[in-house]
Amino acid sequence: MIEKIISSLLSYGLDKGLFHKRDVIYVKNAYIELFKLKECEVILEKNSYEYSDDILQEAWEYAQNNNLESSIGETKDIACTKIMSVMLPFPSVVETAFYQMEKAHGIKSALNHYYHLSIASNYIKMRDILKNIGWKSETEYGNLEITINLSKPEKDPKEIAKALTATNSSYPLCLLCTENEGFSGDFNKPARQNHRIIELELLGELWYFQYSPYVYYQEHSIVLSGRHKPMVISELTFRKLFAFLERVPHYMVGSNADLPIVGGSILSHEHFQAGNYEFPMFRAEKIAEYSNNSHPNLRITLLKWPMSVIRLIGCKESCIQLGSEILAAWRNYSDKEMQILSHTGETPHNTITPILRRLETGEYSFDLVLRNNRQTAEHPLGLFHPHSEHHHIKKENIGLIEVMGLAILPGRLENEVGEIENLLNYPEKMPSEALFAHGEWILYLKKNYTKIESSKAFVQAEIGKKFLKVLENCGVFPQTQLGAIHFDKFLKTLNLERIHK
Repeated sequence: MIEKIISSLLSYGLDKGLFHKRDVIYVKNAYIELFKLKECEVILEKNSYEYSDDILQEAWEYAQNNNLESSIGETKDIACTKIMSVMLPFPSVVETAFYQMEKAHGIKSALNHYYHLSIASNYIKMRDILKNIGWKSETEYGNLEITINLSKPEKDPKEIAKALTATNSSYPLCLLCTENEGFSGDFNKPARQNHRIIELELLGELWYFQYSPYVYYQEHSIVLSGRHKPMVISELTFRKLFAFLERVPHYMVGSNADLPIVGGSILSHEHFQAGNYEFPMFRAEKIAEYSNNSHPNLRITLLKWPMSVIRLIGCKESCIQLGSEILAAWRNYSDKEMQILSHTGETPHNTITPILRRLETGEYSFDLVLRNNRQTAEHPLGLFHPHSEHHHIKKENIGLIEVMGLAILPGRLENEVGEIENLLNYPEKMPSEALFAHGEWILYLKKNYTKIESSKAFVQAEIGKKFLKVLENCGVFPQTQLGAIHFDKFLKTLNLERIHK
């Protein structure tokens, strides 16, 4: 069986371009050592695997059955990553190939090759990602996109037990540190021996590019600082976003905010997120236009969007200059009627989520989403954060991806939603304990379900409405007449005048 497994691994690696035919004997010998063999006869056949998952599953089962966990890895993630790493080139080889392809064929070709390498190496576990459940929900703001995320790996009970007694290390400092490249992993941190990153320079600073292992959208990528330093939103941040887009003009790029509650899950390491994807917010209608004498050629609009977004369209310097002025003004802006306070004592609350892309005209579209992380007695997790009545669907921070209209919902909802759909079809059934958190919502669904459409379509539409409410909770100026008046009041502090048509 092990000979068949190693033959399949070699055939897969050759087909995917992970190594050359000249390297077959070398890679085979590496597997002989890894699996504690004396010899191994291999037969190279046409590869029949699109992804490596099935081969790796067989290899992991062989390792378990032959007590090889101590040499290969004590968890499936660690073992499978180590098995794949045997046939991968060094980071410098991957990087050199990237630069050569970029020079010869352009950045699109280089990124495409690197993206498929990240999939073939099983760093991006595409088969797991394809299990994600997704749909579109029609709203007054256009279609929102909903995803139930099933691709993040879950530890089995044995791994959880071992993690409790394992020695915790501070290396690498976080999941975005460059030290993750080649890291063998442990019970508390994922293995990254199949991980390769690309060095790039932004404004004289050393940064790196990689794809996200979870790929929440097309070519979902991360641009990360070479230094472990906290997230920050500033004029320099804006300039780095533009510098990246000048290198990769067909991508969008944005940054999570730099404050807790309204920021992403990793605030300790400066990074951006990018990709080749059109988010729902990009298609949002404009509801107001403004002008500014200092930047007469800049188009300034407010969007019909559940969150508070200022869009600047024009040249690089005008976008950066006015964007920086908006950021500076917002940092210290308070509006008690809207419950917006810029500070509590010395603690700041206001920040911005910036998003940048290049239009077909060659102009830049620079979206500035106003954020506030103030907490109140009624909303202790955040006033402009998902409110408690929606926590059964979404409790986590609303970061960059969701700001743009793509919901990433927890995997637990797959089974829970299925059971709720069943309850609508068979109301006499008793809900399981797992549905207790959905109690009030289930009563609402039963009351409003007419059976004109399937229970699945009905529940999905209602989840879309929940996500919309979550985004509206996060908007500092609501999409109401009063909200528009107060948004306009803020913009007037920047000498922005509304254009009346």
